[in-house]
Amino acid sequence: MTSTTVVRGACPHDCPDACAFLVTVENGLATAIRGAPDHPPTDGSLCTKVSRYLERTYHPDRLLHPLRRAGPKGSGRFERITWDAALDEIAQRFKAIAAQDPQSILPYDYCGTLGLVQGGSMGRRYFHRLGASLLARTICASAGKAGIGYTLGAPVGTDIEAVPDAKLILIWGSNPLVSNLHFWTRVVEARRKGAKVIAIDPWRNQTAAKCDAHIRPMPGTDAALALGMMHILVRDQLVDRDYVARHTIGFDALAERVQEFPPERTSRLTGVTVQEIEDLSHAYGTASPAMIRVNYGLQRHAGGGMAVRTIGCLPALTGSWRHAAGGLLLSTGGAYPVDTDALERPDLLPNHPRTINMNQLGRALTEVRDPPVRALYVYDSNPAAVAPDSSQVLAGLAREDLFTVVHDSFMTDTADWADIVLPATTQLEQFDLQKSYGHYYLQINHPAIAPVGESRCNTDVFRALARRAGFTDSCFADTDEAIARKALHWNHPRLATTSFDQLATDGWARLNVPRPWAPFADGGFPTPSGKCEFFSTRAQQDGFDPLPAYTEPRESAASAPELATRYPLALLSPPSRNFLNSSFVNVDSLRAPEGTPRLEIHPLDAGARGIADGMTVRVFNDRGSITLRANVTEAIRSSVVVAPSIWWRKLSPDGRNVNDLTSQELTDFGGGATFYDVLVEVEAIAVAS
Repeated sequence: MTSTTVVRGACPHDCPDACAFLVTVENGLATAIRGAPDHPPTDGSLCTKVSRYLERTYHPDRLLHPLRRAGPKGSGRFERITWDAALDEIAQRFKAIAAQDPQSILPYDYCGTLGLVQGGSMGRRYFHRLGASLLARTICASAGKAGIGYTLGAPVGTDIEAVPDAKLILIWGSNPLVSNLHFWTRVVEARRKGAKVIAIDPWRNQTAAKCDAHIRPMPGTDAALALGMMHILVRDQLVDRDYVARHTIGFDALAERVQEFPPERTSRLTGVTVQEIEDLSHAYGTASPAMIRVNYGLQRHAGGGMAVRTIGCLPALTGSWRHAAGGLLLSTGGAYPVDTDALERPDLLPNHPRTINMNQLGRALTEVRDPPVRALYVYDSNPAAVAPDSSQVLAGLAREDLFTVVHDSFMTDTADWADIVLPATTQLEQFDLQKSYGHYYLQINHPAIAPVGESRCNTDVFRALARRAGFTDSCFADTDEAIARKALHWNHPRLATTSFDQLATDGWARLNVPRPWAPFADGGFPTPSGKCEFFSTRAQQDGFDPLPAYTEPRESAASAPELATRYPLALLSPPSRNFLNSSFVNVDSLRAPEGTPRLEIHPLDAGARGIADGMTVRVFNDRGSITLRANVTEAIRSSVVVAPSIWWRKLSPDGRNVNDLTSQELTDFGGGATFYDVLVEVEAIAVAS
């Protein structure tokens, strides 16, 4: 007899949509997955990647047992061991290293899961209690969050459920058709109702190709474009003086600053024509409601934090926050009353250990000496593929005196360099509590099936390691449900209409905010002044310009002319349509549509280098080189090239990926990554086939 159940779950991957899904289970096996039709943001549909999640969960290459290295580092040769043997070895090695200096132990994790339970709870507690080095988890969003914090006070923004009522939508540095599907469906609905949609991006990506207009600034010049827009808004009296007077601070100083960015200068800085700047500014200043979807890609350069801060000033200047369908959306994450201290327990720290920035892992593993990193524990990440300046990262991972543990569902590029590999569960096999950075709904993920093979979730492994370390603090006995119950301030007004028990039963719950929500219609910004801060005293106290400003990219013709003579092309490496960072790359049905790693190059740049469509080309700079297949196209502006990413190194023809070319330098705010602040040269190395 067949036993069939349907289990509620939530996507844990690094995407703003945080979709709700339903898993059909027959006799203990997951047989189908679909979007939950009753969850308003998901509305019954899943992205291509998650709709094939069962292929990932039941992939023939799933790690099923713990492994110990049985060959040279990087050889991929391992032998099966028991969980007890693996955990005992980790505990013993960590104990010996900690006896000399626990800061020699470094955890490395990010958003392989966004779950509040499986992501940042028991692992943080364990490494805090151990006294390990702290990790600055800044590889994705920190610069933009810091920038929006100086302007708005917190990452809170437009409710996507209101987007269909917008009259103008600026999609700025984002590709939602690929990476924010359920926002894009609302954009499509708005267009049906007459809205105009404008993409702002150097690349005519899948989204830009479907918009009404496309503005192509040079990479890293978005702040200059925003300042130029504000110049025209002030000049042509398109400012909402009442909203500015009531709900902002620093307008007079801002109005003076933007005089430095007339259309002619803005055009020279950005590569956007004067007419385009004029038209864009008037479209934004006259449409109501107008909303901006800004994303994290545009903050991955030297001035990235300031760029997001500067763009964040636009909705207050025009008063578009008055409308639920207006304003700006970077993230909704700041609306959730998360109890970070209860999750992570920073009070367990026995001292004040150093902090290592995850974007500088290569330097940490090869240059840091006081003390050196002697043990690395990787989970929820794949740094051999995703961390910048890969050659230095791999040099560090190759150290014989570095003890490396990787906890993952697959033998990733990083796992190949490990001493111990531990099999991890997928979302169908674990319990979690999910928030979102793209909507205002909480969700519970119930495990649908038993763990595949001997896989174990993050919390289970860290509880076991804590026991072996002799940690008797009661928090290490917390079950996953107990962690979830502590994860939020359940007495907060935004949770007044739900409880943990109700959430666990229903599967999802909207925060206690209006539907749709206009968060700053009447001001009330969570800044020190309570207003949108054009002038930020806090930014000034932190050593930054208190006003919106423009910082040139670190690698550009303007800022580094000598470098640009050798490497004249700006490189962008946005997500491939069928990958999510380095997740899903090994799923055959998702990798097949991507073909082979490619480089999009404009016909003018290709012709000047004798490159024809389909040729194999070498892309290089002082940090490294990779080989890609040329796609000659006008989808990218001249002097810019695009390499959709992030490919696993072992699944690339030359065993490399784009991060051989990226830099470990950091952004202005938040210590973020500068993945899109890269100059390269390209040369043909093979004829077209």
